[in-house]
Amino acid sequence: MKTAAKIEYSVVMPAYQEGKHLAANIRETIAVMESLGRPYEIVVVDDCSPDNTAAVLRELQPQCPQLRPVFLSENQGKGHALRAGFGETRGQWIFFLDADLDLHPRQFAAFLSMQKETGADVVIGSKRHPKSVLHYPWRRRLMSMVYFWLVKAMFGLPVKDTQTGLKLFKREVLAQTFPKILVKKYAFDLELLVLANHCHYRIAEAPVVVDYKAELGHIRPKDVFKIFWDTLAIFYRLYFRRYYDQHPGAGKNE
Repeated sequence: MKTAAKIEYSVVMPAYQEGKHLAANIRETIAVMESLGRPYEIVVVDDCSPDNTAAVLRELQPQCPQLRPVFLSENQGKGHALRAGFGETRGQWIFFLDADLDLHPRQFAAFLSMQKETGADVVIGSKRHPKSVLHYPWRRRLMSMVYFWLVKAMFGLPVKDTQTGLKLFKREVLAQTFPKILVKKYAFDLELLVLANHCHYRIAEAPVVVDYKAELGHIRPKDVFKIFWDTLAIFYRLYFRRYYDQHPGAGKNE
């Protein structure tokens, strides 16, 4: 893994079949990062998209020196793409940002302010924050609410939303947690935050503005079972197998 040098902020954007809007979304993200006035890079991970995502990245790269594309040879899910992207970052602080920009990067500044105000190691977007603004289908809201209560009952995490895609991490947190994470798809966010909390990193929640663009969403009915199964697996690894304690580096801050 590359060590941090002059880069202060890294943005990791997993992209799957986002070729239609990807160039515009990357340019918007670059504009936001330029406004922050600090050295940065944008790592976009093409998760083996069957559309023109890879071609868009190759065409855009010479025009954008801050862009660092990563091309995966196999689609294994968002969690795997984020992990691969992190492996190419050099920043001290890492933003996670979905390439569809349902959560716009203009919210980065508020996350950085929240981090400075609280001293948190992790700042996550929360759709359940009272100041959040949601343009979000009722079906997704219902799924989010049910999953929140399930996670609360099983893990007692000090957060109200684990699945919102916009997140900010101190580099140390990801370097410590990623080697122990096994989930590659939808429950990846949960495992990451469960592990960060288990290692006693401080997590703060920030309000978000969600402008949901997909008509049907990316989660299919059969994926709901997979999410539930992976959630149970995380519970088993944490409380019964004690996997996270046995793995080298677990509990570093305990």
